[in-house]
Amino acid sequence: MASVCGLRTVTNEPVPLKSVEVQVDVQGHVASVSSTLQYENQESSPVEAVFIFPIESNATIYSFVARIGDVEIKAQVKEKAQAQEEYDDAVSSGQQAFLLEESDESSDVFRLSVGSLPPGQSASVTLSYVTELAVQADDALRFCLPAVLNPRYTPAGGKSLTAAGSGPQGESVPYTLSLGVHIYSPSTIQSVQSNCPLTPLEFLSQDNTEAKVSLSPGHKFDRDVELLLYYGQPHQPTAILEAGQPSAQPGSLMGDTVAMLSFYPEFPSIPSSQMTSKGEFIFVVEGSGSMDCPMNQSNYKQTRISSARDTLLLLLKSLPVGCYFNIYGFGSSFKSYFPESVEYTQANMETAEQKVKSMQADMGGTEILQVLQDVYSKPCLPSRPRQLFVFTDGEVGNTKDVIDLVKRHALSHRCFTFGIGEGASSALVNGMAEGGSGHPQFITGAERLQPKVMQSLQFALQLVVEDISVKWNIPADISVTPLSPLPNVLFQNQRAILYFQLTGQSSTNISGSVSLHYTLDKKAVENTLTLNMKPKEDSSMLIHRLGARKAILALEGERGEAGDKTGKERAVELSIQSGVSSSYTAFIAVNTENKQPIKGPLLRRNIRSKMLFGASGQYCSDEDELNDEECCYIAVLPDYSADQCCSDDEESYCCFGENCYQADLGGGSLQSEGQGSVVTLEDGMDYLSDPPERQKVGDPLLELISLQKVDGSWDLQPSLASIFGKKEEEVATALPRKPEFLSVWATVLAVLWLHGHKMDFKDEWQFVAAKAVAWIRAQSGADLTGFVAAGNSFLGLKVELRNLGLQ
Repeated sequence: MASVCGLRTVTNEPVPLKSVEVQVDVQGHVASVSSTLQYENQESSPVEAVFIFPIESNATIYSFVARIGDVEIKAQVKEKAQAQEEYDDAVSSGQQAFLLEESDESSDVFRLSVGSLPPGQSASVTLSYVTELAVQADDALRFCLPAVLNPRYTPAGGKSLTAAGSGPQGESVPYTLSLGVHIYSPSTIQSVQSNCPLTPLEFLSQDNTEAKVSLSPGHKFDRDVELLLYYGQPHQPTAILEAGQPSAQPGSLMGDTVAMLSFYPEFPSIPSSQMTSKGEFIFVVEGSGSMDCPMNQSNYKQTRISSARDTLLLLLKSLPVGCYFNIYGFGSSFKSYFPESVEYTQANMETAEQKVKSMQADMGGTEILQVLQDVYSKPCLPSRPRQLFVFTDGEVGNTKDVIDLVKRHALSHRCFTFGIGEGASSALVNGMAEGGSGHPQFITGAERLQPKVMQSLQFALQLVVEDISVKWNIPADISVTPLSPLPNVLFQNQRAILYFQLTGQSSTNISGSVSLHYTLDKKAVENTLTLNMKPKEDSSMLIHRLGARKAILALEGERGEAGDKTGKERAVELSIQSGVSSSYTAFIAVNTENKQPIKGPLLRRNIRSKMLFGASGQYCSDEDELNDEECCYIAVLPDYSADQCCSDDEESYCCFGENCYQADLGGGSLQSEGQGSVVTLEDGMDYLSDPPERQKVGDPLLELISLQKVDGSWDLQPSLASIFGKKEEEVATALPRKPEFLSVWATVLAVLWLHGHKMDFKDEWQFVAAKAVAWIRAQSGADLTGFVAAGNSFLGLKVELRNLGLQ
């Protein structure tokens, strides 16, 4: 029997959320977002609708408005317990009420409760937020509208809001999404790309600095909506001064001017000598069951664990000579490849490589806290800066505990994080990187993980930035207060955004300047911005909201001294004053216009966000959709965990780990007989015995890199020759010098092949090639000019010697 799809009530009626309309206004590198959710109660009794949804962890929610008929109710920010009590009192007395609150477990999950919606009544709620756009490796600015909320694994004894609110995984949501984007850029808008179909980009100005775009009609809301904005001058520093509210008290945050400064520090390239770094590199890779799920819905065959596995192999080959390293795998438990970090030798690398190749998503849940505790319990190696790389799909329920742990050890390491797949917790990935003075990366859609990891490795190897400070050159009667601590790390071509409160600001056009100072390689560096001290007026107060959010985040968790207010108390005060949400406050709105209490039993309806690839359970689909639309199932199998069966209009197949089976899926839950040689549906029909193993097509780039030795060289072997399209004997015969130079010859050919065939992926192999070049140059007696000329002729290439770095 096929399961009924879609979100349903206990009486099999649709849930009341009907549509979501989103408008995004982008000003440079800041996005203002307004989301309107339309509800309709189609039942015969009043309902309470509870909608649990994801939002970017860096988002600052500053407005929440409810509309019932002609009545508009603007919500107020109040202390969370008070807001919850007012909501409960209103609903129990038959009043209409709305409550918007941040999850206690994670700052990227919110809960919206719509109480006492009468039969036949429609209502809408509009929440507005502002967020900074993250800079990507290719200089794009990334905006993400999360549509996927993965169930978060919560350790024993914990309580998970996402688990409580989740339903059958993979179901189609019954509400629609429309999204429009209006872009204003300080420089030319070059293009807008997305993982979802878009309408053509429409320019609204002759200089192409203003444009609009929208989602194409018919979007299924089955994935995170990601937009990549490309500007002509992405690294342009900016300074924005926003005037305070005339009605606010002078000296308060909302009454004073707030400045947002955006710097783009530029550092010199990493010298080749840097490749002999003495650092310690620790890689922590999730191996929970959820990592066996596809990276995205358009590619079932590339799983999260396989992508992490390939990337970890690339990292192993890219490490600098002379460093130390270790690898951890974790799930419900954890294990390290070595008892402690070991030297980067050929033997240790080969041991790690074999273990990485056998890495599977078979370690249960996502207990990231305990593996980090073990990492931090090991003493740092003298004169070897510790760099921690964490790969996870971010499905954890104790996010704040994990981030607090990283922050407590911030002075002993840098933490680089990678959120793999759709639905990864932005709160976890961003929070760990920020708390550990590192850099976060998100890999969704059809993106390759490797270039983003290589960018983070480049950050880890760059020269250490120290003594960061900001100096103002402004009139003496203006005082400056930072709204959050200064960063303790800066990265090459990565934006640093700082917020300050300016008290005593005059309204005249006085010029001033502000400088970012730091020390790089024992040299003083200064980046200066010129300011017009007259602030701009903006009724939306977006810069104030962003600054307030930064200040609140800095206050959360602080403990005041005896007699002083705690960080919580000050955060609550600032949250209420600025109208910005926090973990300690919530938005509450009660319809006091309705004097007649709503009568009848109140039915509770949970409205879930799209759930993808969670714990074992059936993926449901409408029976009619199986033959013409992509549908996924999770097979609950006694002999396998969280395996997938997928169907589209061309074929159906089931995957058990690395093995795939063709199948004719008619619906229903799946069971296995024996060791997976038969897939049986509930109706007793058997399909496919003795299925063939899926044939994996190797990536020649990764295969070439996997053959490199620790010192940067390649030995001639059949697998290397086959990548060149040759036989081993052909390569050996073409050697231009004596046999003792065979490894030099093989290494030169490998470097030539990279330059001749994989220049589009140079950011992935740059460290591999740098090690190879350093090794080649160290070989005495080798005629490098002759080797390169012979190699070009042998491979049919025309790569110049100077492009290889061998001159």
